[in-house]
Amino acid sequence: MTGAPNGVPIEEPRGGEHAPVLRNAAIDALAIRADGSYVDATFGRGGHAGEILGRLGEEGKLTAIDRDPEAETAAALLFQADSRARFVRARFSELGRHVESASADGVLFDLGVSSPQLDDARRGFSFLRDGPLDMRMDPDTGESAADFLARANEREIAGVIARLGEERHAKRIARAIVAARASGRIATTGRLAGIVAAAVPGREPGRHPATRTFQALRIHLNDELGEIERALPQAVVALKPRGRLVVISFHSLEDRIVKRFMRSGSREDPAWAGLPQIPAAARPRLKLVGRATFADEAEVARNPRARSAVMRVAERLDA
Repeated sequence: MTGAPNGVPIEEPRGGEHAPVLRNAAIDALAIRADGSYVDATFGRGGHAGEILGRLGEEGKLTAIDRDPEAETAAALLFQADSRARFVRARFSELGRHVESASADGVLFDLGVSSPQLDDARRGFSFLRDGPLDMRMDPDTGESAADFLARANEREIAGVIARLGEERHAKRIARAIVAARASGRIATTGRLAGIVAAAVPGREPGRHPATRTFQALRIHLNDELGEIERALPQAVVALKPRGRLVVISFHSLEDRIVKRFMRSGSREDPAWAGLPQIPAAARPRLKLVGRATFADEAEVARNPRARSAVMRVAERLDA
């Protein structure tokens, strides 16, 4: 996905190796120690996890988390009999159930949908490849996009598209979806993309008319923003003092949550500002590390998805 000026991604076809965006920068930001313990909270297909393992010694540990069953298969191939690594199939918002408090030297989040998920038409994430209209990160649970569009009313559909896709034509699109489903279930990505394209007046240069609608439905169905809000506090609890929290976002909705969380965590509670005795619970928990990091021109040329990526880093302060 590539980015527009407001940070909303534009989906583009990609090929070749699925290299994680900002991979080297993220691994460096974790400041990996050979005997450290790390959490890859968004395993995907193991691009970051493989790099972390490559820097760990015999005493190092890696916990990988992902709710996608295909990630579990990829982890089995990558880790094989490596006793240093374990995979947990779970939402990353369940991190606290699987990682002990103050046990991790670093936690990494690479947010959003992965390139392999987009490239697989069976998963229904992409309007560029016709397939079942699914969009679930975990296809074994929850409501598919086709199910949602079959049962939601026009107002609910418009609200999702406007809020999570930042789409100014949300009402027109929702009206067209409701009209189209009267003649049959909207079951494929191709049909939905066609409905949206016909409903949107004009065309933004370099952007498919369905980009924002597909983004909005995916975020809604997978509760992606809620997942981030629940996971970040758990990640801080899991970190040891001086442990690193590294988060890569791909659009403004994600990055806004991460930025606010890290900034808030790096400041003392304003209610206690200026007082001589500040209780531990009101003191900063985090220290910001550097500024936001973006992909350079060479990486964007290799992988257009990198254009909208932003990485933020924070360090856990002593308790």
